[in-house]
Amino acid sequence: MTAPTLTPAARPTAPAALRAEHLSRIYPSGDGQVQALAPFTHTFPPGLTAVVGPSGSGKSTLLNLLAGFDTPTTGHVLIGDTDLTALDEAARADVRLAHYGFVFQNHNLVSILTAQENVEFPLTLAGMPPRERQARARELLAQVGLEQRGGHLPSQLSGGEAQRVAIARALARDPGILLADEPTGNLDTRTGERILTLLQQSAGAGRTVVLITHDPDIAALADQRLHVRDGVVTPD
Repeated sequence: MTAPTLTPAARPTAPAALRAEHLSRIYPSGDGQVQALAPFTHTFPPGLTAVVGPSGSGKSTLLNLLAGFDTPTTGHVLIGDTDLTALDEAARADVRLAHYGFVFQNHNLVSILTAQENVEFPLTLAGMPPRERQARARELLAQVGLEQRGGHLPSQLSGGEAQRVAIARALARDPGILLADEPTGNLDTRTGERILTLLQQSAGAGRTVVLITHDPDIAALADQRLHVRDGVVTPD
């Protein structure tokens, strides 16, 4: 079965560019320090960028810095003209809500909410009226092939279905930036390919999609690749 086609939402302006400038992260460790990410400068273009490397190489550290979940030791993360690293946590949360969507390995759906309600959740945070957000959630669930599963709880969905709901939720506010952390890691090969196709389609709609993976076969399908080893990031 092929993945459904994601319909690009109309954009009044181009999505804000994502850029890392001299970005690094050092953690204290015992009496010393561990360099989790060496100084790194890169502009992430629209399209799919795969960040590939073995476990513990620094991939998740990079993603957390790009999202503003962690504070860099040096450097900056820029979203257009906004310096994410210069903002307090409340302001960073506002930037994430406006510009980012997230897909995690374990989907991170709210267990007590239905699939429909999970997709609506970021729209509720944004203050969208109930009728509009319900219509938007139904549209997105249809785009990922789950229009008949909107009333089901996450526990009633398969792993692949839950991950598709997570993608629909990530796209709810039509973000310019989509960060995906090993989104196929817990899925079988066929289901993983379906999820990857949805991410490729999202990138094809003009978004900047950053995909963390340890799988070189998945990375080979991206528009560009970054390799991380021992905290050092190098382009393909």
